[in-house]
Order: sequence, then structure tokens, then C-alpha cells
Amino acid sequence: MLLKMDYIEFSCPEFAASQRFFEQAFGWQSVDYGPDYQELQQAGIGAGMARAAQAAPLLVLKSDDLEAALLQVTQAGGRITKDIFAFPGGRRFEFVEPSGTAMAVWSER
Repeated sequence: MLLKMDYIEFSCPEFAASQRFFEQAFGWQSVDYGPDYQELQQAGIGAGMARAAQAAPLLVLKSDDLEAALLQVTQAGGRITKDIFAFPGGRRFEFVEPSGTAMAVWSER
């Protein structure tokens, strides 16, 4: 199964300041999905920002079969940090690869 890079999510402790920065520096507009999440509208790869205690990017991959992707990630040595959960628009899980890079896989199904 081939997974492709689909989205990057920024964790932003200073949520309002980050929103202003992305808008002023890059012209990215945002769409609110509640008080703690915004999708960033811009050309290229999809992006969003989530309110969080620490700043860290999250690389998000897309799959048509989330359960198979979870199995593939764990068999390759990924450590699951959040089991499959639903969110507006789909479901996803989060993991770290062996060197510690935080990643996620999502599916619309």
C-alpha cells in the first residue's frame, strides 16, 4: 500500500499569534473548525494549525484503508501515539517513526 504526503499540521501554543503570522507573512487565510483548530487555505499541500502546549509540525499521510495502514506502520517499527479516532472529515491515527518524527495517517472513510 502506497501512502502519500497529504497534509502538514502545525501545533501552535500561541494560536492567535500564529494565525496572524501565517496570514501576514504568507497570505494564508484560515477556516475555523472549533476554538482549537483551523485549516490553512493556501496553494500546494494542505495545512492546518491546532492549539497545543508545544510547537511541533505533524506530517500527515493519506490512505484509502486506515486499518491496513496502521498494521503497515506498526510492522515497520512505528510506535502508535494515538489509536484510530474520528474527527470532522474522517478518521486518523498518529505515530512516531523510529527516529522520533511525529506523523499521522488519515482516511476519509
